[in-house]
Amino acid sequence: MTGIKDVAREVGVSTATVSRALRGLPRVSPDTRERVLEVAGRMGYVASPHAASLASGQTRAIGVVVPNVTRWFFGSIVHGAEELLREEGYDLLLYSVVADPAARKRLFSTHLLSKRVDAVMVLALRPTPEEVEALDRTGSPTVVVGGAVPGWSSVRIDDVETAATAVRHLVGLGHTRIAHLGGVPDPEHAGLGFSAPGDRLAGYRMAMQEAGLPIEPDWEVTGDFTALGGLTACRLLLSASTRPTAIFAGSDEMAIGAAQAIREAGLDVPGDISVIGIDNHELSEYFDLTTMAQPAPELGRLGARMLLDALHSETPLRPVETIVPTQLIVRGTTARVG
Repeated sequence: MTGIKDVAREVGVSTATVSRALRGLPRVSPDTRERVLEVAGRMGYVASPHAASLASGQTRAIGVVVPNVTRWFFGSIVHGAEELLREEGYDLLLYSVVADPAARKRLFSTHLLSKRVDAVMVLALRPTPEEVEALDRTGSPTVVVGGAVPGWSSVRIDDVETAATAVRHLVGLGHTRIAHLGGVPDPEHAGLGFSAPGDRLAGYRMAMQEAGLPIEPDWEVTGDFTALGGLTACRLLLSASTRPTAIFAGSDEMAIGAAQAIREAGLDVPGDISVIGIDNHELSEYFDLTTMAQPAPELGRLGARMLLDALHSETPLRPVETIVPTQLIVRGTTARVG
């Protein structure tokens, strides 16, 4: 089997130079780097990632802490981040903490992340002060995507304003009885500290107050950010003493479920009840769903770029908060009050 000494002998340089050239490190001339890459490729030599990490003190890996990778939003962010990291020669290590609270405690309270990754991306979670302190002690750059933590860089949408814009769209169509479908995440997410549900509820209430519209207690129902949760919660809305003429759902998946519940009850969307969501989920166009689009893969890419910039900077970078704009996409599930 070809080794690094064989490549060094063929090129006529030291093994240290071969190692630096293959890892893209400085103090290697362009001609030498090109020659090393050519010879290594021809001889079939692949550098050991473990050996490289021992020599450089870097793992060339980014850790991503995700609540639930099976959900479309989180999966899309991970996909966007992984694409950019792969282009830059980094691996992505995924840590899911949804099913086992003990796993989250073990992840943040031990040196697991510091030993395996160079930087950390946290998706949507709101870490406790103890978890923030634990990550800060590692000295590794940290970015939160889909939320905000003081002292960390972040990438997110403005959930309050995005929700308010969705409700204003319904108000502009003449709706005055507008319900909200959202609330806390499902039980398996309990205690994870998501900020989006509360922020989107706040945006709904803000827009309703701006328009001088009443909010019936029965018009705020809790879903679990899934289509099934939206279906179940919308059935409750339809049984309210005063039925709404429009529904703002805190996610497209819940909006899709709500639209199904409306049709299941023999009503028309949007003739009887208009429905709008948030996300621009990959199925939203298929269901002709009006939505507030957020670029989930781009959130992942922006977060990954922040981490790489921090890793490649010779001095610590100041935390940066990036608010990514959303866009109203009007489709067939909203219409003027008949």
